[in-house]
Amino acid sequence: MLDLHNLLVCHHLLDDKIIEDFNKLMGGASVNKGKLAAQFIEQAEKLGLSGNIIKVYILYMLAHKNNCVSYAVESSGGKIGTSLYKAFCHDIDILSKLLVLKPSIVLGCEYLDDYEPTVKNVSAAFKTLEENLLTAKTVEEKADAFIEYYRTYGSGDMADYRAFRWSNSDEELVGIKYFEAMSLDELIGYEQQKQQLKDNTLAFVEGKPANNVLLVGARGTGKSSGVKAVVNSFFDKGLRLVQLTKDQLIALPIIMERLRTYSSKKFIIFLDDLSFEEFEVEYKYLKSAIEGGASAKPENVLIYATSNRRHLIKESYKNRGVDDDDMHRNDTLNETISLSDRFGLIINYLSPNQQEYLDIVDGLLRQHGVVLDKEELRIKAGAWAQEHSGRSGRIAQQFVTYYLGQIYNK
Repeated sequence: MLDLHNLLVCHHLLDDKIIEDFNKLMGGASVNKGKLAAQFIEQAEKLGLSGNIIKVYILYMLAHKNNCVSYAVESSGGKIGTSLYKAFCHDIDILSKLLVLKPSIVLGCEYLDDYEPTVKNVSAAFKTLEENLLTAKTVEEKADAFIEYYRTYGSGDMADYRAFRWSNSDEELVGIKYFEAMSLDELIGYEQQKQQLKDNTLAFVEGKPANNVLLVGARGTGKSSGVKAVVNSFFDKGLRLVQLTKDQLIALPIIMERLRTYSSKKFIIFLDDLSFEEFEVEYKYLKSAIEGGASAKPENVLIYATSNRRHLIKESYKNRGVDDDDMHRNDTLNETISLSDRFGLIINYLSPNQQEYLDIVDGLLRQHGVVLDKEELRIKAGAWAQEHSGRSGRIAQQFVTYYLGQIYNK
């Protein structure tokens, strides 16, 4: 008789009411099969699970609920002890026997053998796990598939989300569900800047020396989009983004220590459109976090920031010595520029010239299967830029959105 109470490291599965009732049913207890089937359906629709509903639900719970194996892999940088591995294989052996059961036999619902939800789960991480388990033959190979999943994607929210925000009240990372799914190839222009960003991030995820990055320059040139796209590019290498607001910089020491515990993952702390007025002191926390604090910055964390200012702290003429009563003017000046100097890599984004602007518009249109005559492109896109705030990637995207809307309305 199969009894999940014999699990050693995956006993957390029994904390789930559906699995607990299913285990009772397998043990011969009187359980309302119709109600249990209904609960499986409810979860399948909620989570987008397809296929053998018993199998896929158990797999989902193993992937998304933390256990001591996932904790060990995370905290040790991807390793697992010999004894823990043997205990995990013991559990996988028990669970494997459940995964081959047909719901139609156990629950009397034939359509649960190959369930099709209204909206399918599109998690790349979970799909990879399912595919790897299909080719695994032995218990050890199945255990290895889970360990590799924990190592690459983590478990719980860390496996599902590419980006997070910080909750001040709960002091927890909160997954950003609708993170932009853009790629670097979709960003037109600024090839040198994209390559610099990609090379630095690749070095980071591979455990090589890498710099904190400041992306600075004209508005609407794709600085923020570049950061989001590079995170998408390296998601399957364990890279995640944590977006913070300026007022959350005071919590950086707490956030850094939290990220340090996810040692098998790499994190980019992202500060978008960053700048400080003279009276704002939050920048001091950022300076300390980058270098110079009592606690060293975790090796698995980098800081990427975007700004329209090369010097992130606003300067005034009095800092240059005009009507200045500061006895140590050079110290004041050094203070205002010291923050940007702490970013080892500064990537500059200039406003595009006319041809670069037209190339961006053309590239964006071609992504939608639209090709304009060069003269028509020059006249229409050029007029749009003049009517708005000049040439930029953002203005190009706005023109493309407008143009496509006019086409579809005809």
